[in-house]
Amino acid sequence: MKKSTIWILGIVMGLSFLSLLYLQVSYIEEMVKMRREQFDESVRRSLDQACRNIELVETKKYLEDDVVATERAAQLYRQQAAKEGKEENELVAHTQHYAVSSDGLDGYSTFELKMKISTNRPANVPKAIISTGKNIPQTARALQEIIKERYVYQRALLDEVVYTILRTASDKPLKERVNFKQLDLFIKTELLNNGIDIPYHFTVTDREGTEAYHCPDYTNEGSESMYRKVIFQNDPPARMGMVNVHFPDLNSYIFSSVKFMIPSLIFTFVLLVTFIFTIYIIFRQKKLTEIKNDFINNMTHEFKTPISTISLAAQMLKDPAVGKSPAMFQHISGVINDETKRLRFQVEKVLQMSMFERQKATLKMKEVNANELIAGVVNTFTLKVEKYNGKITSSLDAENPDIFVDEMHFTNVIFNLLDNAVKYKKPEGELLLNIRTWNESGKLYISIQDNGIGIKKENLKKIFDKFYRVHTGNLHDVKGFGLGLAYVKKIIQDHKGVIRAESELNVGTKFIIVLPLLKNE
Repeated sequence: MKKSTIWILGIVMGLSFLSLLYLQVSYIEEMVKMRREQFDESVRRSLDQACRNIELVETKKYLEDDVVATERAAQLYRQQAAKEGKEENELVAHTQHYAVSSDGLDGYSTFELKMKISTNRPANVPKAIISTGKNIPQTARALQEIIKERYVYQRALLDEVVYTILRTASDKPLKERVNFKQLDLFIKTELLNNGIDIPYHFTVTDREGTEAYHCPDYTNEGSESMYRKVIFQNDPPARMGMVNVHFPDLNSYIFSSVKFMIPSLIFTFVLLVTFIFTIYIIFRQKKLTEIKNDFINNMTHEFKTPISTISLAAQMLKDPAVGKSPAMFQHISGVINDETKRLRFQVEKVLQMSMFERQKATLKMKEVNANELIAGVVNTFTLKVEKYNGKITSSLDAENPDIFVDEMHFTNVIFNLLDNAVKYKKPEGELLLNIRTWNESGKLYISIQDNGIGIKKENLKKIFDKFYRVHTGNLHDVKGFGLGLAYVKKIIQDHKGVIRAESELNVGTKFIIVLPLLKNE
């Protein structure tokens, strides 16, 4: 699949997941907003009804007090009339009527109530009276007039009580007008009636904000969302009282209604992360595929050269003239032998990397003097360096060079690093190689430095990856499988050491190996 196709699919799927997340978040926000509006409306209705109940209680109290006072006066009058034995008189009874002075319930005002009380015994009249047709309409009209007069009279009494409440009630302090426990009960009941069953706190304040009462367990938590309601709406503005209610668990209550959406949001996010990781794996696998294809191409070239050489030498051996010349025969035989070894070395390198990938290599560890081992490698490699008009120097300054390593694999490590320096030399100019050893912090340090073409910074961290080779274009002038440095790193790690590279483009590269000393093993 082309990289552009993968990018298009990735972008489409990514945008789809992001859109789904956005829609879910928007839906949750809309649900929270709607739930909040419903809650606000329910609280307002509850406070309206609770305050109305408080007003009704106050009005009822005034009416009850007035009725009690009036009935008491009427009872006293009846007792006095019965005692004097009056049968039918028109009396003017001075009764005490309940009134509220400027400082509350402290007095009664008097008004005259004309009452006509009939105490006559029933007359000796027939048990039934037969009225003529003319008397019936007159009687009905008379009854209607009596009921109308009584209605007007009772309405006047109620109006007088209402005027008294409006005129005098607001002069009393809130503490005397409101039963706060009863207000708490009204609020709780109305909230339950509107489907709200969460803890709340409330205070009662005057218009200036001076607190007249607060609930026993009052706290300021959640007070940023306060609901306010005027208790007595008909009071003068300067005397109005306010009830303030807030809910400490309001946010939890609101979000509890949408918590069922949280798992779906989490699953969508997990799917998005999984998709991104899948796209990353696809690109990585595509890159590995390209690297393996390069490896196969390089391996083909590496194997093709010795096979061609061996084939050509075998054909030359068929020539009778070659058989007559022992020197020529010996030369061709040496070529075949060298190319066979070269081919076997390349095959073994591939097999070694496969073995390292499956399990740890079996190392034959023994005590080795690193200075002596490196000196031997330098002597062997000098001829190859001089072939390219180069020069190799060594500064083996380690005072304690004894290490515990597999001699064969460690020798291959040094050879690989030197061989890379020769492969990636500059096309022009003299090749210079330098090998150093020294002790530092109880460890052995080995550095191999060249003045070759160098490595770019973006490629430097990948050079130890298996099959990776620094791109030099389509030319195959630099042979290899991209396994050399991976092999080097694997061997150094198996020896409990570390290796790092320092390089600058067109300046050169330095590899530094750090190994534990024998005495520290």
